[in-house]
Amino acid sequence: MPKKFIRRVLPDHQKVKNNKLLRIFGKVLHEPNLWHLNRKSAAGAFGIGLFFAFWPVPFQMWLSAAVAIPFRANLPVSVATVWITNPFTIPPIFYGAYKVGTTVLGSTPQHFEFQFSWHWVIESISTIGPAFLVGCAICSVVFGALGYISLNWLWRLQVKRAWDKRKLSRLKAQ
Repeated sequence: MPKKFIRRVLPDHQKVKNNKLLRIFGKVLHEPNLWHLNRKSAAGAFGIGLFFAFWPVPFQMWLSAAVAIPFRANLPVSVATVWITNPFTIPPIFYGAYKVGTTVLGSTPQHFEFQFSWHWVIESISTIGPAFLVGCAICSVVFGALGYISLNWLWRLQVKRAWDKRKLSRLKAQ
């Protein structure tokens, strides 16, 4: 199931290879392992994508792609997984990371109201910034590892079920 689902939602690798914006990676994108969909490449890509999803930077997809290439993880899965943090999910996810950071640092959570201004960002770096960045780092590592382990386990489970189903059908045929 994971393989069929992933193949259905991912774009064609030829379209991605021919994308003008991705030419900065050069011939590296023609590496076949970046496009194969197997347990190792999909789990690695999912872990990498989740790792970078918790980074509060605007170029998460580029970072995810740059790390997926040397690790030979599936490039489209890695880039697509980063979109777990999107404009709708960023506020609760980053607030949760802030709460994790305050818990780990032992600081009291401060009341703040988000303002869409550069002044607010600079001002809040000194107040909520440390807890937020520590929380993002912890969530990044934890969810990246959990994503890798979970997809790896799910893939193995599906393969085992398929083998058991074939074995059962062979026994019924006899």
